[in-house]
Amino acid sequence: MNTPAHVIFGAAAFARPGQSGTTIAAILGGLLPDVPLMLMVGWSLWVANIPAQVVFDQMYFSDAWQQVFAIDHNLLLWSGALTLGLLTGRRILTAFAGSGWLHAVIDFCVHHDDARSQLWPLTWWKFRSPVSYYDRAHYGHLFGPVEIVVSLLMCLVLWRRFYNWKARGLILMIGVAEAAPGLMFALMLH
Repeated sequence: MNTPAHVIFGAAAFARPGQSGTTIAAILGGLLPDVPLMLMVGWSLWVANIPAQVVFDQMYFSDAWQQVFAIDHNLLLWSGALTLGLLTGRRILTAFAGSGWLHAVIDFCVHHDDARSQLWPLTWWKFRSPVSYYDRAHYGHLFGPVEIVVSLLMCLVLWRRFYNWKARGLILMIGVAEAAPGLMFALMLH
């Protein structure tokens, strides 16, 4: 899924009004697995001036980048952190790790060609899902709109849960960040 959707899902699952630490942890947990990719892509495109085709067709699939993805989307690490949070009763750790775990599980289910080795170091095996969040060859044209609709529904859940205008402003921003690219592409293609 797109990063904003992961943040929305993590917040919907773990963020709570009046518990700012837990809410921030849920947001950060949903975001963190994609931060290394964002940094590597940003550096490659805008600092190193590497063409996008090289970044996404070659560097993304390189052993070095795949090692990073095997760690940041690691189901074993996120499961361990979530278990620790639950066993110790630490809500902030539980929200952070739960949101990161949810991110990794969802990505496990919606990545085909760009799947990650999420069970490293036990194995480099990758589950190549029959469904992709973006690739038309793997139902991305169907899943993409569903992702947007479900994300916006989760934004409504968050909107009803949080009454603070700052929280609602953040919900609105992340909802727009999720929906706008898909809507723009849909309009451009028709």
